[in-house]
Amino acid sequence: MECVIACLSSAVSSFSEHLCGLICSKVGNPFTFKSNYSHLQQELQRLNDLKSTMDRDHDESVPGVNDWSRNVEETGCKVRPMQAKIEANKERCCGGFKNLFLQSREVVKALKEVRRLEVRGNCLANLLAANRQARAVELMPVESIDHQPAASKNLATIMNLLNDDAVRTIGVWGKGGIGKTTLVKNLNNMLKDASSTTPPFSFVIWITLSRDWDLKSIQTQIARRLNMKVNTEDSTESLAARLCERLKREEKFLLLLDDVWKEIDLDALGIPRPEDHAACKIILTTRFLDVCRGMKTDKEIAIHVLNDDEAWKLFCKNAGEAAILAGVETVARAITKECGGLPLAINVMGTSMRKKTSKHLWEYALKELQSSVPHNIYGVEDRVYKPLKWSYDSLRGNIQSCFLYCSLYPEDFSIDIGELVQCWLGEGLLDVDEQQSYEDIYKSGVALVENLQDCCLLENGDGGRSRTVKIHDVVRDVAIWIASSDDKCKSLVQSGIGLSKIPESKLTESLKRISFMDNELTALPDRQIACPGASTLLVQNNRPLEIVPEEFLLGFQSLRVLNLSETRIQRLPLSLIHLGELRALLLSKCVRLNELPPVGRLSKLQVLDCSYTNIKELPAGLEQLSNLRELNLSCTDGLKTFRAGLVSRLSSLEILDMRDSSYRWCLKTETNEGKATLEELGCLERLIGLMVDLTGSTYPFSEYAPWMKRLKSFRISVSGVPCYVPCYVWTDLLFFMKEVSGVPFMNSFKKDGNFEEREVLLSRLDLSGKLSGWLLTYATILVLESCKGLNNLFDSVGVFVYLKSLSISSSNVRFRPPGGCCAPNDLLPNLEELYLSSLYCLESISELVGTLGLKFSRLKVMKVLVCQKLKYLLSCDDFTQPLEKLEIIDLQMCEDLNDMFIHSSGQTSMSNPVAPNLREIHLKRLPKLKTLSRQEETWQHLEHIYVEECKSLKKLPLNEQSANTLKEIRGDMEWWKQLEWGDDVTSSTLQPLFKGPSYY
Repeated sequence: MECVIACLSSAVSSFSEHLCGLICSKVGNPFTFKSNYSHLQQELQRLNDLKSTMDRDHDESVPGVNDWSRNVEETGCKVRPMQAKIEANKERCCGGFKNLFLQSREVVKALKEVRRLEVRGNCLANLLAANRQARAVELMPVESIDHQPAASKNLATIMNLLNDDAVRTIGVWGKGGIGKTTLVKNLNNMLKDASSTTPPFSFVIWITLSRDWDLKSIQTQIARRLNMKVNTEDSTESLAARLCERLKREEKFLLLLDDVWKEIDLDALGIPRPEDHAACKIILTTRFLDVCRGMKTDKEIAIHVLNDDEAWKLFCKNAGEAAILAGVETVARAITKECGGLPLAINVMGTSMRKKTSKHLWEYALKELQSSVPHNIYGVEDRVYKPLKWSYDSLRGNIQSCFLYCSLYPEDFSIDIGELVQCWLGEGLLDVDEQQSYEDIYKSGVALVENLQDCCLLENGDGGRSRTVKIHDVVRDVAIWIASSDDKCKSLVQSGIGLSKIPESKLTESLKRISFMDNELTALPDRQIACPGASTLLVQNNRPLEIVPEEFLLGFQSLRVLNLSETRIQRLPLSLIHLGELRALLLSKCVRLNELPPVGRLSKLQVLDCSYTNIKELPAGLEQLSNLRELNLSCTDGLKTFRAGLVSRLSSLEILDMRDSSYRWCLKTETNEGKATLEELGCLERLIGLMVDLTGSTYPFSEYAPWMKRLKSFRISVSGVPCYVPCYVWTDLLFFMKEVSGVPFMNSFKKDGNFEEREVLLSRLDLSGKLSGWLLTYATILVLESCKGLNNLFDSVGVFVYLKSLSISSSNVRFRPPGGCCAPNDLLPNLEELYLSSLYCLESISELVGTLGLKFSRLKVMKVLVCQKLKYLLSCDDFTQPLEKLEIIDLQMCEDLNDMFIHSSGQTSMSNPVAPNLREIHLKRLPKLKTLSRQEETWQHLEHIYVEECKSLKKLPLNEQSANTLKEIRGDMEWWKQLEWGDDVTSSTLQPLFKGPSYY
């Protein structure tokens, strides 16, 4: 009996344990409930605190934060009712044990979700912190003031004031060109250096204003700096509210307002008032003390001119050794003194006298400075205008007028050099004759621009772009002042000041040049206003403008340059025909313009630009324009016809640009009567630049077009039958092709006046037949899109001696060496850029290397995207020398790519590394990519690394020396955390360079 009882007891015990375990696994262990619930309460509070911090600091720069915040709110809504039930159960009998037992599982589940959200939130917070640290201060290019004691002292004073809680707003004021902007830029960069340790400000915002600034544009600059989205329909009031709310979340921010000309309403702008918001500090620079008073600055820093010693050192820096020559130094010091210690004047005068060794030239310069007496303008004439006026007076010939012409453009405006040369040509300011080619004219214009830059009267445009220039605002003021008092070039400059209506009272008979460009004009005067001597009228960039009244142009009988570009006009008035002196008619980007009046009476017209318009047909009388040099009809989608016999009568035509027009040129045998054919272009003996699109049946490669050999620059596009291209491929292709596609002809020239760009685009063609011809042989750019028979193309043409850029896209081609052997010679010996996209069968670029015998001795850029079967980039066994010139590698969406470079034989004569001078590498959506180089290789000159969705890449070819050259690393945070580092380079070493996702 005892045995039976023992057995039953054991069975019951075992069954109870099994049942209890089963219940606990389903509903949770009631004995850990108290601990879990306590943890839930604590960790939920931490999560809510993290959310509050994230909501305060989030600036839309890190994706996913909004979704995470919403998930935290949803979790809180679920947990709060459960907490209420649990607290209620505690008051019941036995503490509500039965109900607590059943709710244990809910607590465990909620705790798991809270912990998951906390982990995700911390990752986002780290990424946000990294981004904010990187963007707290933007480095600004500026000349150092380390060797200027007075400027350095002012800088130290401002830094001390920034640390004074009683000082909220600081005004830096002084004469134009005295160095206010230079000082504050140095301050900005000093804060940039400080932000790498203990950042004094969570954000530093730099805003450059102008004399007539626009509230919305300034708000937009601030919003973009804060990574806030701005919609065109946003009102200034709503944007101000958003800015104010966003800035109040900053722990401490500094707003730098440069070149303030009048009082700014901070409330209207959306800036929290410093007296009400302790986290806000403002520094403004201005020429006027009254502006400081109006802005209620707490402290004003007056910037004084350089002392004699500092001024002399700065002058010598610009003038060079010529300033200290025997017999010259005394005069040079006197000239420096005449500059009055103003840095801008000293720079201009010093540069003007550089390398001039004749004492007589220096004495003449001094005499001119001492005799010039400009009128008072803002109190700076004696210290600014006289030196700049002398620089203007020292210009010879028409270069003076060319300089004054630049003042017609708005402040801080990047002036396109091509457009500027067109206007100078139209005005007759360039010393040219009828026999000079357009190439020579353009080169002379570029040389003139460089001359003005050498005199510090012009400077490079935005970002140092070589195709644009700017005129300093002080220099521009001087130019306007000169032009306003010179009857030969008297100007009315009302550009970029927000006008909605033309002030008719200012249009006088004495005016020679008039500029209303870059405003908001809604209408022009509908009556004749006599400006009989005006030679230039600039009205471009007035987007609301829809009508040019018939009577308006009748008052401009002497007009030589008329620019109505980027307006919404639909037609031009018939009165245009009375402008018999017109040389340049510029209508680019008038997207609603669909017709032109007869132009036959504009017999002196040299430049006609109708690019990006909606014209349906060419204007009547165009064939009578015997002096027309440039005709731009690019991107005219509505132009589907071109009358036969018209173009051949344009005997002076040198530039014909019909890139991306709807009209397709073809041979005479391939078209109906009445349409212009390719043969007609052969009649244009002066034609040197041609950009046209041809039908797919027209191959401009054979002997039928010998006249093409006269071309110095061309862009010939040949398109075959349309074919389907997947949407995702086309989108990527557009992004990819923008670097090799053409741009409007004049704008495609380099700043040095290079007319040697020769581009051939072949699209959707079968190139299997025999090909030959001068165009392919002499092309510098070759673009092949969706073409068949590519191997035959290279076999037929042979060596592409002049080719610098090759682009191949959307093809199933398998490149194969002819006869199974590599080409005996490099068929592309001067190739600098290689672009490959959507080559569906390509497994390695080595296939192309073998086919064409490529050495890549001059290759600078290599870009490959959407080559889904690509296994590796190059086999190093194909080369005996490293790719010395290669600077940029861009690889995207090659799903099978494992390695960049392989060494299949295990031995190679190539020295390390493969690309020793690589500066940038872009990697995107390469899930299998594991290595960038051999383990022992490092890239000593690498500056930029961009990585996105490359989860298998765990090591970078960096060591301590190469890490010092790096400027930034961009990539996903998860990828950054999984990287493996060597002994001499760690993640903490490079952390300051990591800027988060690239999104390039």
